[in-house]
Amino acid sequence: MTQIAANTVAKDEVARFAKMADRWWDPQGPMKPLHKMNPARVAFLKAEFARHFGRDSESPQPFKGLTLLDVGTGAGLIAEPMARLGFAVTGIDAAQESIVAAQAHAEAEGLSIDYRTTTTDALLKETQRFDAVLAMEIVEHVPDAGQFLAEAAALVAPQGAFAGATVSRTTKSYLMGIVGAEMILRWLPVGTHDWNKFLKPSEFTGHLRRSGLKVTALQGLGFNPLTDRWSATSDLDVNYLIFAQKDG
Repeated sequence: MTQIAANTVAKDEVARFAKMADRWWDPQGPMKPLHKMNPARVAFLKAEFARHFGRDSESPQPFKGLTLLDVGTGAGLIAEPMARLGFAVTGIDAAQESIVAAQAHAEAEGLSIDYRTTTTDALLKETQRFDAVLAMEIVEHVPDAGQFLAEAAALVAPQGAFAGATVSRTTKSYLMGIVGAEMILRWLPVGTHDWNKFLKPSEFTGHLRRSGLKVTALQGLGFNPLTDRWSATSDLDVNYLIFAQKDG
């Protein structure tokens, strides 16, 4: 496995997700929770990006002409719907195995996505900056969230936007995200998450503010076992989404 050395990359985390690379697109596999979350995540991103960029969210490809960077893309679960919405997407991940899986799936779907095995610090050495940057379910897997978010924010172009998703560090999230999702329901492999790495919304917001971004939206994501669906909620105690903008 190719591993990238960077202060924002935890080698054990990269190795863990690399082992699951060939099952990223299995809706009943270890990424099942992300597959279930995706409709609600994409709806949030579509609405917020349309508002920020002044685009018609009901048009077939509302974000045509805009660039998007998906950091920690995995095998492209978010990158692909963003490409279908018109973004010119670049997806990066430190696990080469995940990138190979992403490239194969995008090709099978007829999508043109620029996938690369690299990290934010390496990308910062290049000149390109992106209209939109995503960090979905990745900040809880890096050794230094503050540095990681500073690098991600630096990759946002002036007047661009950032969106992220993670889990809050609360007693409720420990019971639901660790005990429930991993140990009892086995939605995720045991050890997928370290509760101590979860970020409270105030901490996420603080990191973004210090990195020059202004948070404009916070939204919780809640799971309804009766409908087997995730949907928007005002409860930020477990899963939540965050959106921020950079002034020009």
